[in-house]
Formats: sequence, C-alpha cells, structure tokens
Amino acid sequence: MPNNNNQIPFTLPVEDARAREDLIESSANLTAVEMIDAWPDWPGNVAILAGPVGSGKSHLASIWAQQADAEIFHMKDLRSEHALSGNFRNYVLENTDAGCIDETALFHLINQARENGKFLLITSRSWPQNWEVTLPDLSSRLRGAFLVELQEPDDLLLGLVIHKLFADRQLEVDPAVVNYLVVRMERSLGVAGEIVKKLDHEALARNTKITKALAGQVLQSMASS
Repeated sequence: MPNNNNQIPFTLPVEDARAREDLIESSANLTAVEMIDAWPDWPGNVAILAGPVGSGKSHLASIWAQQADAEIFHMKDLRSEHALSGNFRNYVLENTDAGCIDETALFHLINQARENGKFLLITSRSWPQNWEVTLPDLSSRLRGAFLVELQEPDDLLLGLVIHKLFADRQLEVDPAVVNYLVVRMERSLGVAGEIVKKLDHEALARNTKITKALAGQVLQSMASS
C-alpha cells in the first residue's frame, strides 16, 4: 500500500492581493493608509513613503497606482528620457537607495509633476537626506516633498495579515498557530507570505493539518537557509 505521508503537493496559484479592500490597517501603517485614501487632496505633488523592508511600502504604492492610474518605475530604471518624454502622468518610483538615482531625471520629473498638476509617489527605506544627492536643485525639491513613515509591522498587523493569507488559500488554521508565528517570525509582511506558502506546501505534502509543531519546523528551516 502506498505511503501517503509524503505526497507530491499540487499547488493552485494564489492571486497576489493588492487591491484597497485587501489592505489591513493598524497603528503601524495608519498614517500611510490615510495618505493614500486622501489623494488627490495631498499637501503637495510629491510624496515620499519611507519604511523598513517588509513594512508594506510596495502594497501601498500599488494601491495608489491603481487609484491614480500611475506608472510604476524602479528608481534604478529611471532615465532622463522618461522625464522629458512629454507623457505627463502620475508616477510611482520604487526602491530609492543611495547611489542608484539619476538625479537629473528625478529633478525633471518632480518639476513636470508640479507644472502639470501630476503626482509622484516615491518609496524608500530611508529619508532623502540619506540618499547622497549632490544636485542642489534636486535637494531643494526633495525638501519640499511631504514625508510619510511606515513602521515595522506590529503584532496586530502581522496576525491579521497571516490570518488573511491562510484564508486566501482556503485554509482554516487554529489562532494559536497564528499567535505562535507572530511572536517568533521576522517582522516583515513579505516573510509572512513566505511562511504561509511554505506551511501550505508542507501540510499538503505530509497530508496533515497546520500545527504549531509544523510551524516551528518551517521557521527553523527558513532560519537555517
């Protein structure tokens, strides 16, 4: 008789939920959520959303891009021809880090947003003063942007996100398992997604429920890798 304890899992695709109704709010992201919901009644044309890895910057930027019909660029891919194309529209610039900014292109893009009534949302792990900008005019423009900070996900946000990720996969999991994960995992929404994915895969492969014991094994495996 075949052993069913190690089945080959057949995993159905799970849609990446990036709509406004999928966004879970807590004190860690409330200010940023309010900013997104307030658009277009912003205090300026340029907003900078800063926060640590895994805090939800890309999710919020994606929601705003849908609302504002904005084009999304990674900052490292921004070039002067984009800013000078005459295609005036709203933009998201993702992943701003020191040393990867085309300062002239960014300067022109900010000017075009201001002159044409368009909006620019920039995401970053740090504030502009840490970007090592050398162009004085760009530094001046960045000082005029309004800044919104995201905190690391708190326990409430992590727990709600994990619960929703399980529900998206049509998995019923004991709340004790969720609590077990929250107090032991890295404080990252992206990591939460990886944990849920691996738990779903392992439970299916072993033909078992998702338990604290299995959660502990998955966390240990992720930590060692």
